Amino acid sequence: MSAHSNYQAIIASPLGPLGIVSRNEALCRIDFLPEDTALSPPADAAARRAAAQLRRYFGEPGWSFSLPLRPAGTPFQQSVWRQLQQIPAGQTRSYGHIARALDSGPRAVGNACRANPLPIVIPCHRVVAANGPGGYAGRTEGRNMEIKRWLLAHEGIAP
Repeated sequence: MSAHSNYQAIIASPLGPLGIVSRNEALCRIDFLPEDTALSPPADAAARRAAAQLRRYFGEPGWSFSLPLRPAGTPFQQSVWRQLQQIPAGQTRSYGHIARALDSGPRAVGNACRANPLPIVIPCHRVVAANGPGGYAGRTEGRNMEIKRWLLAHEGIAP
């Protein structure tokens, strides 16, 4: 059994291959995969819709996703992720801004961002630290930060 057989699709993107997990007609997870990962066409309707909308986003940075989502997370994480979905493309919010909206703390918001199973679609890349870009997917350097910088630049935001 392939290590990537749990994906309903593996698509090409400017950020490298993306693994798409869908269940019951909803998008559950997107993973950034190694560059040498073999691509795999969408296996179901939800993966086809997700692949099409991701491609559209990469072509049109202002594109707003309209996919049924089913990300696994705690009630607090879900509330943070709903807040993130309200941030328009081309704009950012600070961890503190999101925290104030939820009567929480910036670190808790950062932890929820780190746990986001649907990067790009739930735009955690649009959340920044008060004094700079912050982190991305739990890292403050390396490939994850290259991805965050690329996504922000793609949406017209100077990193």
